[in-house]
Parts: sequence; C-alpha cells; structure tokens
Amino acid sequence: MGQGYSMLGFVVIVILYAVIGLMAAAGTICIARKILAPKAEQIFYAMFLIMIAAFYLAFAAYFGVATAWRLETAAVVAFVAIGLLGVRLPFALIAGYSLHGLWDLLHELQAYGTHAAFEPGQLTAIPLAYGVFCLVFDFCMAAYFYTRRAEWSAAWKAAQ
Repeated sequence: MGQGYSMLGFVVIVILYAVIGLMAAAGTICIARKILAPKAEQIFYAMFLIMIAAFYLAFAAYFGVATAWRLETAAVVAFVAIGLLGVRLPFALIAGYSLHGLWDLLHELQAYGTHAAFEPGQLTAIPLAYGVFCLVFDFCMAAYFYTRRAEWSAAWKAAQ
C-alpha cells in the first residue's frame, strides 16, 4: 500500500511541475513580448539559454557531485555556443531549447533510476521533477520561437 501512495505522490508532483512549466513559459512569453522589441527578445532568449544551462553547474556545486563537473561543464559550453548562435539565428534557439529540454529529461530519468545514459555520478543530482518542469518549459519556448522566427529574421534584416 505504501508504494502505491508513493507512486501516486510522484505522479501528482510530475503533473504539477509540468503545469508550472507551461505557466512559466506562458508568463515569460507574455512579459518578454510586451517589453522587448523583436531583436531584443531574440537576444534575451539567447542569453537566457546560457543562464538556464548554467543551473547544472550550480546543482553540481550545491549537491557536491564533483564527478559531474567535467560532463556538466562540457554541456554548458555547448549551450553557450548554441546561445551565442541564437542571438542571430532563430533555428539555433529552437534547437538549443529543444536539446536543453532533452538534457533536463535525461537528468530526471538518470536521477530517479528510470534510465542510465551515463555512469553514476557523471550527471549532477537535480530536485525531484525539475527535469519535467524544464522539459515542458523548454519545449514550449522552442515552439514559440518557431512562430517568431520570421519576425526575428525580418527585424535583423531591417536593421542592416
């Protein structure tokens, strides 16, 4: 009976974090679109990708997972490169946020024993359902970027 309650609790937490991810994406989009011009919005999201990728270094430090620094740092460097490309290339943001969402999901699956893509300790620990929140947020943002790609590209062309 205890395991059933535990699983039910986990399912409720996952659903709540998914809904919070959706709401966070909607709020972010509404606020950024209201206060930023198209070019500035694209630059903001590119820099935001870099910041959210760096969370994994903060988690490695906080949870004391010294063995995760190498892989997590390599991932952050990759997301920094994608973010910098995303300043001018909307497709880089679409790909970058999608990949980041998958990176988040991989952490979630690895952390809770569902799937192990790496040796134990290579990925940092994360809070429960954080990967679910990020996956939903990142995929919503990537979908939004897809709808904005033409306007962002036009804004850069108009500035030349």
